[in-house]
Amino acid sequence: MTDSKQTVLIAGATGYLGTHLVTACHAAGFRVVALARQPEKLIALNHAIDEIVFAEATDPATFSGQMRGVDLIISALGITRQKDGLTYEEVDYQANRNLLDEALAAGVPQFAYIHVLNAEKMPNVAMARAKSRFTKELAQADIQSTIICPSGFYSDLVEILDMAKSGRVYLFGDGEARMSPIDGADLAEAALSAIESGQPRIEIGGPQSFTQNEIAELAFEAVERPVRITRIPLALADGAIKLAKLFGAEAKVSAVEFFVAASKLDMTAPPYGTISLPRFFTQTHAGRAVGPDR
Repeated sequence: MTDSKQTVLIAGATGYLGTHLVTACHAAGFRVVALARQPEKLIALNHAIDEIVFAEATDPATFSGQMRGVDLIISALGITRQKDGLTYEEVDYQANRNLLDEALAAGVPQFAYIHVLNAEKMPNVAMARAKSRFTKELAQADIQSTIICPSGFYSDLVEILDMAKSGRVYLFGDGEARMSPIDGADLAEAALSAIESGQPRIEIGGPQSFTQNEIAELAFEAVERPVRITRIPLALADGAIKLAKLFGAEAKVSAVEFFVAASKLDMTAPPYGTISLPRFFTQTHAGRAVGPDR
């Protein structure tokens, strides 16, 4: 896919999407540099990585000077689970801003960022607000940029699969909100295509769209258990989130807050990919690697 062996630096390389980006970039002929604060998590990807930069993106001093000779930066950097006390503002915004500043200083010609669909419609959600702030600055920066906005990842729906295993799935609202989640391998492929064609921004979904009720039903089908869904009224969920914030537990409810906000929107996007959600659920439940439908 590339005319010469260009160098790509992948931030967030140890995460779910980051590992798929490493694999896709290696297959496309890039020289792959992975930026990671826990490089031991990249052992399984050693065959696809040419260099590892041990750095903490929240501390720009740890990667100063490491971007010379880099042709492209792809950042999948962001908080997925609140474990280390950092905020979305510190990671989803500031850490990515640190990467962008270093890229500009080093003269890196291209920067791509994995955003989220409809983030700008969720200004009260901390994660969406931090990501949107960064994408606005990236789009205005003196660098060629591509912003990729997926509807959601299959990996985010493992929690629904786990609830189905336990016998009951909890949803917000009436469960009729639609989304078109995508597998990480398909998204990595779509992201590279958009980057190489110079698209400034794309919205991308998986091969099918579903209501949340349909997603829950697919999860129950995969685990071979009867469908039992409890739907929590949105007003009740909003009230619980406000109460949690009032008592200083914003970090603990931030992921739930995003899901509640997404339940009020149409989270569908143009279809892409070959890996279906039913196959993802079935293969994940069986403990097998997920691949394209046959």
